Amino acid sequence: MSASSLTFKLPDAAATHELGARLARALKPADVVLLHGDLGMGKTTLARGVIEALTGVTDAPSPTYTLIQSYDTENGDWLAHADLYRIEDDAELDELGLDDAFEQAICLIEWPGRLGRWLPERRLDLHLKQDGAARIAEIILSGDWGDRLDHV
Repeated sequence: MSASSLTFKLPDAAATHELGARLARALKPADVVLLHGDLGMGKTTLARGVIEALTGVTDAPSPTYTLIQSYDTENGDWLAHADLYRIEDDAELDELGLDDAFEQAICLIEWPGRLGRWLPERRLDLHLKQDGAARIAEIILSGDWGDRLDHV
């Protein structure tokens, strides 16, 4: 752990899901979490941990084909989970409502490299990487995120 990042060893999918649940405690409307990582690194598993913790939904579908799934949290906030894997040009994002989501929702964005001009300045970047048989999650801290994630 350094002053600019937090690193978590994730031995299995359950640990990845649990990290999502722990991260959920720090999230509020207008937070954008960008989930970076190759195929199979656990981006959707982590997102499902956040979704379950905030909404109670235990079988959240991957938005790979719908591009975006919306949920109401248990306290009435909006949560948006987007998977941009199938996006080829950022112009395709114009009709997804990301501008409203970034201002009002808790946003979980898989494949954020496809955001192009939509990439928000205020965001939390979470990178999932292979580490032998396990994975590592590195959260890059900026702005007020460091204080908010002290207890994750």
